[in-house]
Amino acid sequence: MTLTILLVLVLLAAVVLVFSFEWLPVDVTTLLLLIALVVTGLLSVEEAFIGFSNDIILILASIFVLSGALMKGGVLDYLGETIHRIAGGSQSKVLLCVMGVTSFISSFMNNTTTTAVLAPAVLGLCKRSRIAPSKVLIPLAFASMLGGTCTLIGTSTNVAASAYVKAHGLAPFTMFEFLPAGLAICAVGILYMVLVGHRFLPERTEASEPEYSLREYLSEVVVTAGSPLAGQAIRDTQLARMGLQVRAIQRGDRRLYPDPYVQLQEGDLLIVQASREGLLQVKETAGIDIRSDLKLTGAQDLASESVGIAEALLMPQSGLIGRTLRELDFRRRFGLAVLAIYRKGHALAARIGELPLRLGDVLLLQGKPERFRALADNADLWILQETEHRPSQRRKGLWVVGIFLLAVIASSLSWVPLPIAFLGAALAVIGTRLMTMEEAYNLIDWRLLILIAGMTAFGKAMQKTGTADYLASLIVHWTEPLGVTFVLIAFVVLTILLTQPMSNAAAALVVLPVALTTAQQMGLNPRTFAILITLSASLSFITPFEPSCLIVYGPGKYRFRDFLVSGLPLTALVVVLLVVLVPMIWPLR
Repeated sequence: MTLTILLVLVLLAAVVLVFSFEWLPVDVTTLLLLIALVVTGLLSVEEAFIGFSNDIILILASIFVLSGALMKGGVLDYLGETIHRIAGGSQSKVLLCVMGVTSFISSFMNNTTTTAVLAPAVLGLCKRSRIAPSKVLIPLAFASMLGGTCTLIGTSTNVAASAYVKAHGLAPFTMFEFLPAGLAICAVGILYMVLVGHRFLPERTEASEPEYSLREYLSEVVVTAGSPLAGQAIRDTQLARMGLQVRAIQRGDRRLYPDPYVQLQEGDLLIVQASREGLLQVKETAGIDIRSDLKLTGAQDLASESVGIAEALLMPQSGLIGRTLRELDFRRRFGLAVLAIYRKGHALAARIGELPLRLGDVLLLQGKPERFRALADNADLWILQETEHRPSQRRKGLWVVGIFLLAVIASSLSWVPLPIAFLGAALAVIGTRLMTMEEAYNLIDWRLLILIAGMTAFGKAMQKTGTADYLASLIVHWTEPLGVTFVLIAFVVLTILLTQPMSNAAAALVVLPVALTTAQQMGLNPRTFAILITLSASLSFITPFEPSCLIVYGPGKYRFRDFLVSGLPLTALVVVLLVVLVPMIWPLR
């Protein structure tokens, strides 16, 4: 091992560590990596930033716009409604229908978008069919991940891998190149969940009412001037009857323990834990009021005609993780007030403005409807409430479907290059006036684009310095005596393990250089390895860290072990399928 290889491996370990613990936003980490590659002389400036000129960046940006347009136009809502009409009361039929429709949609749409939009419809279906949502929501999330393996645009991972192989002398993946393997994986995955997997899922019927009131939020209320509560001990007030549990009292610069005998005073700030309904009662009670650090101006009531409330989930790789609402200047940044915070499994007792946000936190937001619409498909926060769509938007949504299908057909038949087809489709969607240019820019996940461009450059550094050759030789040394099959299994398992601390696209881009070099050293087809790694990166079902799984985690009342118990056999099944199918469809020699 040379000093240069050691330096690259140190950088790789550092990136994986930062990604895992989310000490920095993913885009900041990637840009710092590019700077390190240039400063250490591993890459030139041109080599480090050439990934940003890749046509795949254009394709992904266009797909973000098209996905957002389909969601805004109500198309996915309409498809979700079809589940209600065609699924009966049988649990097996419901699972088959939900997973089939979901996997089809996610073949052309972002997995997270598909799960979030269909989840409300699935919850309603479960209620009418008298089926516990915990039996259906994990299959919904798994199906969205399975469907992404069918087409090039099914996931950003597929697009990123296509860009990488093209940059290293192989033909880019075609639109439906993954389809034979993807269909088989989808079929086996759906059958597994319908026949076997659902038996490993818990039956928690209490999740059947997906209301805000099921969550206990951390919030802040103030004892207002002239309040009848002033002078009363906590035990004698109506707070407990309203469902408010006082966690702490802030009186000026003093922090008081909420002893039941402590007498309240005007101006006291109470840190409370309460349900959504309890918080609504606060607005109707004289003498106390919600005091968010980021209040909306005016005195509109919660859920009034001009101001609404909604829950928003903090997503993986969000730039908000680890920062407080005060640091973020949340009100000015998003135009929304944070009324309360819910954190599963934690009894919080801190001022919400000073509480560092964590992955999976749910924020109870207050603001005007247009602000919530502007937040749609935001990479930091995911709105959990169902969005209403006007008929005019629904009609425009059908135009978007036509434009989207035309782009798919035109690129698949090579009438026009793939980047031009999807860029033209995105511009055509804007031409329908379904969204503005500003909204289109907001739909693009710029952090993901930076990640893909940066990790592509890191892959080049691994090739240029011989690091990929070194790692490949180690893998070959350890597994080749056992046969080619074990080499393939080693790469699949490595990729799946890396998707736990890292994003799927990042994991694929880290492993691809090593896999392609291994194929060359063994005299095997590098495309086989490239397809294997790309599909593996999207098929890990063992933890709830995937965004699709996070969305169903709360409504399904799941625990970590629920994903492990139901997903581990499916992951093992997928590993076998990949190792068998991929060499059959893309021969090794």
